[in-house]
Amino acid sequence: MPARRAPVEKPRNRLAEIILDEGSIARSTPDIEHERAVAIYDLIEENEFALPGRDDGPYALHLSIVDNRLVFDIRLENGDAAVMHILSLTPFRKIVKDYFLICESYFQAIRNSTPSQIEAIDMGRRGMHNEGSQLLMERLNGKVEIDFDTARRLFTLLSVLHWKG
Repeated sequence: MPARRAPVEKPRNRLAEIILDEGSIARSTPDIEHERAVAIYDLIEENEFALPGRDDGPYALHLSIVDNRLVFDIRLENGDAAVMHILSLTPFRKIVKDYFLICESYFQAIRNSTPSQIEAIDMGRRGMHNEGSQLLMERLNGKVEIDFDTARRLFTLLSVLHWKG
């Protein structure tokens, strides 16, 4: 009889759920909805997310956009309010725009460029993604403690929220 493994306990300082406000974040094309779902899935699967001075996670993150601001409504897993942070999206506008442009170049290159050209564009794409992730970490500094990988996943979600297809 095979040995049973004990379930792996997930850390408390993490996001367990992400909910997009349908009133402020409009539904989109099936492709974009799929990308949003993948971004959320990836973020939930692996993240480090803590609130300074607290140890009452895991958390549920309710995201909405109000007046060009991203609202982080952070709640306890049971739904009780924990804290709300509002980030201006203005500092992200140029990075997200540049990121979309380089992603577009990357997808075009996949179809008709050499491997070395594709690799060069992909390096630029990853660099732009890292830049956006770093900016997100800076904007959340002192409000939410996240590691760089979580910042990357959050930036992916932020980007997908802006994607018009």
